Amino acid sequence: MMIHRLAAREWALLFAVMLSCTAAAAADDQDAAVLAATHWVARGDLRLHVWEKFVGSPADKPVVILAHGSATAGKESFDLEVPGRSDYSLMDRLARAGFDVFALDVHGFGRSTHPEGHVTTDGAAEDLDAVVDAVRRERGVARVHVLAWSWATQYAGLFASAHGDKIDRYVSYAQMHADSPDIVRRRADVELYRSRPWIVVPRDGWKARFRSRTPADVTELETIEAYADAAAAIETRTSTGPQLDMVTGLPMVDPARITVPMLMIHGQYDDVADTTGLLPFFARLPNPDKRYVVIPRAGHMLHLQAGRHAFFDAVVDFLKADAPR
Repeated sequence: MMIHRLAAREWALLFAVMLSCTAAAAADDQDAAVLAATHWVARGDLRLHVWEKFVGSPADKPVVILAHGSATAGKESFDLEVPGRSDYSLMDRLARAGFDVFALDVHGFGRSTHPEGHVTTDGAAEDLDAVVDAVRRERGVARVHVLAWSWATQYAGLFASAHGDKIDRYVSYAQMHADSPDIVRRRADVELYRSRPWIVVPRDGWKARFRSRTPADVTELETIEAYADAAAAIETRTSTGPQLDMVTGLPMVDPARITVPMLMIHGQYDDVADTTGLLPFFARLPNPDKRYVVIPRAGHMLHLQAGRHAFFDAVVDFLKADAPR
């Protein structure tokens, strides 16, 4: 695998948050130029695309690896370009906070190899493992931070369970559970997911997740259009494998096996993540260095919605914490 550079009181730890991390945010260089590079990681016959962003030089910076969900690949998920705006990219925010940031495309997504059959959660966990190992070698670091969104909370959760020695801190946002309203709704389509490994999502179809149980004024229209444009351009066919695994396989992750410091975070309107279903998971996490954060004015697409800056600040604050291991 080579990387090639081309350019009880536990429950009280629930924060209904309007986090104000002003001291940490003030220390970040918000005007610094963010640079980018493309990498490729090999896993067997698969070629995995990895997008990197950093300020100045990537050397001697803590590393964050971002894992995308079941819809769009890394760059389109975490580095969206919204015309006339510069405050939507999670990757830019982390880069300006002093991190070396990588976003992978799991096989079957974005620019990575697309197989003929189903993409599986287990396979995605192997992709993440390959990328983590490649980045650790390239950057000379023992551990990396991992941030996972939506379906990635399942494959990154499996990875964290098996390879905690490779992770410093772990952020799980918009994590689903077996009784999540959206997961329950999707179970009606299980036979479609089994029989059709790939579907085509029309451009307007990419807008639906912004609206599900989330008030219209939480998302700016230009952001929805920019996301739909980016998704339709790169995801010319969409895997149903993640959906099949989620509607038939939850729970996939045993919280008792995640021993690293962990932040669980989601938006108040998320139709996948909620306190009723996730607090029992949180309570079973064995590491006392853990946080549960709910972001106001945000849904499943919280990094692209009104509450995104509170989300960004909560993530940076957690990743920069210096609690003993």
